[in-house]
Amino acid sequence: MKCNQCPRKCHTERTEKRFGFCGVGELPKIARAALHFDEEPPISGTRGAGTIFFSGCNLRCVFCQNYDISEEHQGVVITPYQLSEEYRKLEAMGAQNIEFVTPSHYVNAILESLTYYQPRLPLIWNSSGYDSIETLKRLEGVIDIYLPDFKYSDNELAKRLSHCGDYVETATAAIDEMLRQQPEIIIENGVIKKGVIIRHLVLPSHTKNSIGVLESIKERYGTSALVSLMAQYMPAGKAADYPDINRKLTKREYNKVLNKYIELDLDGFAQELDASDQKYVPEWNYGN
Repeated sequence: MKCNQCPRKCHTERTEKRFGFCGVGELPKIARAALHFDEEPPISGTRGAGTIFFSGCNLRCVFCQNYDISEEHQGVVITPYQLSEEYRKLEAMGAQNIEFVTPSHYVNAILESLTYYQPRLPLIWNSSGYDSIETLKRLEGVIDIYLPDFKYSDNELAKRLSHCGDYVETATAAIDEMLRQQPEIIIENGVIKKGVIIRHLVLPSHTKNSIGVLESIKERYGTSALVSLMAQYMPAGKAADYPDINRKLTKREYNKVLNKYIELDLDGFAQELDASDQKYVPEWNYGN
């Protein structure tokens, strides 16, 4: 079957040896399945999020902190049934939820895996925001919490840094659909059960882009979604080839965006500037 699972619609017959734009075949390839304690407080809770990091990606972010798996495709290919067994393991470990990280190109495998085992936990779709409406509609009634990025308010910047000239309108439409499916934020005992949390990573030299994102969120969504402002940027991937982003954020830059976040009275979470640390990048050790 030719793949149209993401907005790239590359029409590739993804197989063991033939890959789509995402760089991987149809079967899920995962780099990590473990409890994760560094997500937003209502996601990690006290017991950790049950995160499954998928290899491959439908963006080409030159600064990706997970470059080893998004672009170099480290990981182990498994079957949908084996994927379902990971849900069992994470559930048994006490996970607060099952979190699919960068899952957009594996929707077929994920939906099949859930026919083998349906976790008794909230399911989280943690994506770049570059999702197709058709794919998201297939997830209605399946996904409890959407955790999309909203990376850019400037398509020219998106094209230069993520090779994606239609990011703004695509991500906006995707988040619209996510909020249609999950319009209410439900948090019980400090742990999120339903709703949408929009993430934004502040990039060095591009505070105007970040302020534009925050203003768009406020204007379009008000307080219907929580907003997670992220300061964890570190030069990674191919960032060394882009002088404007080949450094960490300055305190002045982050405070400028943070002040706008406060001014807009957005509800959610804001990282400390010291979140920019290699220790927060997971180890890709699935199968070891």
